Amino acid sequence: MMSQRNSDVSALVTELTCTAENVPFAPGQARACTVRQVLDRVGGKWSIGILVAASNGPVRFTELERHIEGISRRMLTLTLRNLERDGLLRRTVYPTVPPKVEYTATPMALELYESLVALTAWAERHRRAIAEARTRYDAEHA
Repeated sequence: MMSQRNSDVSALVTELTCTAENVPFAPGQARACTVRQVLDRVGGKWSIGILVAASNGPVRFTELERHIEGISRRMLTLTLRNLERDGLLRRTVYPTVPPKVEYTATPMALELYESLVALTAWAERHRRAIAEARTRYDAEHA
């Protein structure tokens, strides 16, 4: 049986340092993340839609919930929290009753915006061809 330390390949890959110099870390906290981890976050199923929506100006939770087809409230909450943690979204709470919360893309996310729009446009242009290719493949390999 392999130990967790020996089977965790992702801990061995460090192409991209995700930390600033002189930033304190809690014991056991990783000092670096991989390019794969960054791409997994920004290219995630829900992240792209959230980042595109927030790049067009402040957006509220309920707007995102209506705009992003198929996302659950829990998944939206988790994705927003992760994007905020990664420095891609800024969460602003206004002291109103009920509280008003808005999410805004950070400069780092705005830099990513054009790439995300290009990626989603590419997916839209090729979705039928991909669906047809899948159908052909499945028929040939049934």
